[in-house]
Amino acid sequence: MTDIELSIVTQADPEAILALYRHAGWWQTDDNPEYLRTVEKIIANSHSFAVATHGSRIIGMGRAISDRVSDAYIQDVTVHSDYRGRGIGKAIVRKLLERLRGDGMQWIGLISEPGYDRFYEGLGFARMEGYTPFLLKQD
Repeated sequence: MTDIELSIVTQADPEAILALYRHAGWWQTDDNPEYLRTVEKIIANSHSFAVATHGSRIIGMGRAISDRVSDAYIQDVTVHSDYRGRGIGKAIVRKLLERLRGDGMQWIGLISEPGYDRFYEGLGFARMEGYTPFLLKQD
């Protein structure tokens, strides 16, 4: 991983970030020009937005949202499939955790996609037994 650089950013190439969201299957594939502006706002308004780069190519990302006082959630952690299995995803989460802890966050949570339990457990996360995540239905 010596040729991969990790950074916390407030700006990043929105086209590259949108491509990562789409590569992960988390974003529509139509060409709405507003998506790039939305991505810019996501980056700028996150508590912390981490990118992993290989040369000038953004190959991974993750972000934290927070009240900036006590609580934070990590989300949108992904690494392009060409670069998986190298510890980049774990490094992204560790970078976010370092920043969140440094900013005094006492409660840091996340909701994982199925199949990533061991990944997050290896980073110190534990299941929140007795809790169920909810999402507001959109009409």
